[in-house]
Amino acid sequence: MLDAGLIDPRALRNAFGRFATGVTVVTMRDDEGRPTGVTVNSFSSLSLEPPLLLFSLGNAQVSRRWLKDGRHFAVNVLAADQEQVAWQFAKPRDDKFEGVPSFPGERCDVPCIDGAIARFECRHHASYPGGDHEIIVGEVLHLETAGGDPMLFYSGKMARLAE
Repeated sequence: MLDAGLIDPRALRNAFGRFATGVTVVTMRDDEGRPTGVTVNSFSSLSLEPPLLLFSLGNAQVSRRWLKDGRHFAVNVLAADQEQVAWQFAKPRDDKFEGVPSFPGERCDVPCIDGAIARFECRHHASYPGGDHEIIVGEVLHLETAGGDPMLFYSGKMARLAE
């Protein structure tokens, strides 16, 4: 068995970065009801029956506190032309939605990002510790898809599908 203390965190992060992922923004409301969100690339399907998805957030991430106890959120899969949206939600700011077109969810009172190529409206189902992250599982209550190419994240940069 490998001693985890022998793994350099930067080397591990760089190796994980060699796996191309999609880019999502998880949107929700804070405790005062204001719309907010966070960019996430650790998104995955989990189960078809029941319909579950998962993603993880760093333990220091402020948004974690609003993703508990049956609260609602939406996972917005960003389109290739939404790089500015991804970076805006990745950084701390008072109004993450400033200048970002959005609309209310169909089933949940959560903000949804206009132009996303898929959207999953969810209820918090469970959370699990995962080292320096928390794994969040959502029950999918509603979904929508649209045409277009996805935004990708690879080796620390946003990317697009090649023709």
